[in-house]
Amino acid sequence: MKTLAQLLETCPFKGNRTDLKSIMEALTEGAKRIHKDVNRGGLANIYGAAGSENVQGEAQQKLDIIANDYLIEAMNGTGSVCVIASEEDEDILLTTHPQSPYVFCMDPLDGSSNIDVNISIGTIFCVFERLSPANEQPQLSDVLQKGRAQVLAGYILYSTATVLVFTTGAGVYVLGYDTDKESFIMVQEGVQIPENGKIYSCNEGNMLTYSAQVRGYLSLCKSRKYSARYIGSLVADFHRNMLKGGLFMYPSTEKDKNGKLRLLYECNPLAWIAEQAGGSAKTPEMAVLDVQPEKLHQRIPFFIGSKNMVQEALSI
Repeated sequence: MKTLAQLLETCPFKGNRTDLKSIMEALTEGAKRIHKDVNRGGLANIYGAAGSENVQGEAQQKLDIIANDYLIEAMNGTGSVCVIASEEDEDILLTTHPQSPYVFCMDPLDGSSNIDVNISIGTIFCVFERLSPANEQPQLSDVLQKGRAQVLAGYILYSTATVLVFTTGAGVYVLGYDTDKESFIMVQEGVQIPENGKIYSCNEGNMLTYSAQVRGYLSLCKSRKYSARYIGSLVADFHRNMLKGGLFMYPSTEKDKNGKLRLLYECNPLAWIAEQAGGSAKTPEMAVLDVQPEKLHQRIPFFIGSKNMVQEALSI
């Protein structure tokens, strides 16, 4: 059984392999700490709200802040990352190695509102090569790159098992965390999303605020007796649909005209994984990976999953 360390020796990578190893090793060490805290949460008194809000005005959970701190600390220690963009921080964060060649973007703990009720949550991440010269201070423009420029992207799902899913642009790898060996072991490679599915995932509590077209598509799903599955953790909903076939969508609503999910560190990483697995990820206008980010916490309407389901939903 191939370990993550062994996989990183051979998987294709556009950039410097030493930096790839450094970033992935740091990421997984941070993930192990989050895994341990997620499993000890109530006992360690780290469940519950932190009593603060992030830059999006969303209530932060204690584990939101803890996970963010773990991963910032991890990336600071790599020597390979010059700047970090996080859902939890208003501005980009310069690391202690501003001359380094890579940019790291993350949602440290996706689905954190599910923490207290013991439902799946996750970490989403992606990496870009910096654009600015190494002898200059990193800029916001180093982060605001189209998804097509990603060199590494993935997520970690903390659930009945802790699973790492990532791509470097040559297929999708799935690794499980072996708690006895404290190591990530590959369980699947070359993952393919079924072209068709019978699962749709969306917040139907927003039904009356969706457009007539979206409501029409949902009615079509119901008439075909598709299964409605919505966990409320983007990572968990996507992971299920990736393996079984389905469509996840978070369209525009009357309240959120531009959708709710963030382009840089939520939609782009999952979109690249979806495309690498033969699926699709789009806004109503274009492929997610072709959207030019204009600001750090930009939101977009998001449709992702089985290729034919995404195409049909958007055609309607």
